[in-house]
Amino acid sequence: MSALGLPAGRRSPAVVTGLGVVAPTGIGVRRHWESVLAGKSGLGRITRFDPAGYPVEVAGEVPGFTAGEQVPRGLVDRTDRFTHFALAAAEAALADADADPAQLPEYDMAVVTAASSGGTEFGQHEMERLYQRGPAWVGAYQSIAWFYAATTGQVSIRHGMRGPCGVLCAEQAGGLDALGQSRRLLDTGSRLVLSGGTDASLCPYGLTAQLSTGALSASDDPARAYLPFDEAAAGYAPGEGGAMLLVETERGARERGVRSYGRILGYAAGFDPPSSSGRPPVLASVVRRAVADAGIGADAVDVVFADAAGTPELDRAEAAAINEVFGAGRVPVTAPKTLTGRLYAGGAPLDVATALLALSAGVIPHTPGVERPAPGLGIDLVVGGPRRTGARTAVVLARGHGGFTSALVVEGGDRTDHTA
Repeated sequence: MSALGLPAGRRSPAVVTGLGVVAPTGIGVRRHWESVLAGKSGLGRITRFDPAGYPVEVAGEVPGFTAGEQVPRGLVDRTDRFTHFALAAAEAALADADADPAQLPEYDMAVVTAASSGGTEFGQHEMERLYQRGPAWVGAYQSIAWFYAATTGQVSIRHGMRGPCGVLCAEQAGGLDALGQSRRLLDTGSRLVLSGGTDASLCPYGLTAQLSTGALSASDDPARAYLPFDEAAAGYAPGEGGAMLLVETERGARERGVRSYGRILGYAAGFDPPSSSGRPPVLASVVRRAVADAGIGADAVDVVFADAAGTPELDRAEAAAINEVFGAGRVPVTAPKTLTGRLYAGGAPLDVATALLALSAGVIPHTPGVERPAPGLGIDLVVGGPRRTGARTAVVLARGHGGFTSALVVEGGDRTDHTA
């Protein structure tokens, strides 16, 4: 039996055949990838509300997203922005993979997403009505729109995907957990899975909740607000958006005659012990287990897409874990998320999408904004511009507030067009 309780040898290779991106770097795979290669930042002063008086004024907002144009009109007023993003990204991923759910058995298709804060903005507006006008003004859809599983439910309903569905709540790490679960569902009989995550907590209530971590950057300069692994690192800029990926068996993709962006080779997760325990963080052991799950050695990994928390202490801990597993300076490390800010539930799926695009293009994107890497980290941080390599295998790391830790190993595929 395998670690998942499956019969030995049963696991089918999981491939990613479709990508849907809604991010501060742009809507759609092509715009996002062009922004990544050009180092074009999506960070700026918050415009969705007046941030004056808040200690954080810079964030990554999705440009040009109009819910009425991206989402069925009947759902716009019944769901939150984080679900709007996911519905649009899921539609794009299906189209990108040339997959028509109506042509497949409904119970063979599944949906697994990650969520962090849920429908924060929708909930804020309903609370405003409650306190300003009274309980009779609170809408019935408050009961479902705020819910962290709202995205999974709405995507499932819209596309008639009635197989195993779920949601994982592990902040930034949840997106990798959702993709890990999608691979398990393929092993247990699902034919294809829509997986990933989005977040949209850039509202007064959402930002106030985020401030409680003490990890957000107070810089009012978008170019200096998020500098992981830099000597000036002082927190991160928050962001909204994310990505949805269509994951299916390699055999299923071949039968449908579609190419893939790449394969999900390995996955592992863990949880950091309390700081008072004296035990070390689990990141290094999680990476080792993910690499072992992929059936490869550490020397086969060509690039690491870092979690990049943006605080000196967490950056040092991540660098130490990378060096422990791969050797000091042996593997290139990058964090293109400096262009978007940390997207919470949407951050890791977007990193996986970016990693797959990078592997298929033979280029490692750089970490824009970082000009003076902090001394003593010992990692080969890709800065200054993209690095052209023959990279084929990447590890994507993610850590969530409170101790959630995950790693995913992906291998590049045969699809090289980035036009979705």
